[in-house]
Amino acid sequence: MTNTSKTFQTVKLPSKADYLAPDGSEIRLLPNVLGGGLAHCTLPSTRTSLAVRHKTVEEIWYFMEGAGEVWRQMGSEESTARVQGGDCLTIPLGCHFQFRNTGDGPLCFIIATMPRWPGASEAVRVADHWNSHEDT
Repeated sequence: MTNTSKTFQTVKLPSKADYLAPDGSEIRLLPNVLGGGLAHCTLPSTRTSLAVRHKTVEEIWYFMEGAGEVWRQMGSEESTARVQGGDCLTIPLGCHFQFRNTGDGPLCFIIATMPRWPGASEAVRVADHWNSHEDT
């Protein structure tokens, strides 16, 4: 149930994606405040996102279900993390990143974005670490 107050936000996770992110993942919007916002992200089984970097935001990802891998690169530092429900990681400002679903079900996680997500032009396409599914 959605709260109609102008002060407080209370929302239920939408059953359908609000939009596809620039990396190809499904985004369901959650509340935003002045300093940042939340979103629920889903990457279907066997899918790989497009590699991108953000121009002005940084993120914290909390994985709720599924299994996958997240590649991150900042300058000469590079890392690939295996993730599953209960794992949490950061996407620093300017970091190149890409993620893929290695499980049988959806890979689902919550994204905290600081500051608020400004729109699709925020994400800049970079070279893929893994072959991505361009049709997402």
